[in-house]
Amino acid sequence: MSRRSPARVTVTDGRVFLPTGDTPETAAFFRITNDGGSADRLLKVTSAQADGAARLSSHRMTGAGSASARTVASAPVPAGASIAMSPGGLDVIVPANADWRAGDLVTFTLHFERGGPVEYPAVVVRPGRDGT
Repeated sequence: MSRRSPARVTVTDGRVFLPTGDTPETAAFFRITNDGGSADRLLKVTSAQADGAARLSSHRMTGAGSASARTVASAPVPAGASIAMSPGGLDVIVPANADWRAGDLVTFTLHFERGGPVEYPAVVVRPGRDGT
């Protein structure tokens, strides 16, 4: 019987949308790669620089080109796979901070079931232009 190697999770490509107008929330995105031989699970994302608690959200396309969003408790990170968060899939809903400016770095901590916390910065970008 072969033994699987543990999960080896890395986080890259952090982006957070610049809040617009009086919008109370914005979205953050990361690429999560698991080079290990065992699956892991993203449990939550936190940031001391956000104006409240962040939450994981999953978006799905429904009929007629519309989308529905729902909060999710966690997200699987399969062994040997990479997950690219996006506005049309998994993302992080973040309470907006009115002080953020394009180009700022916001530090997030992604908490994994097996791999523990991983701290990674996200650059503040304008949606649709230099963002996603």
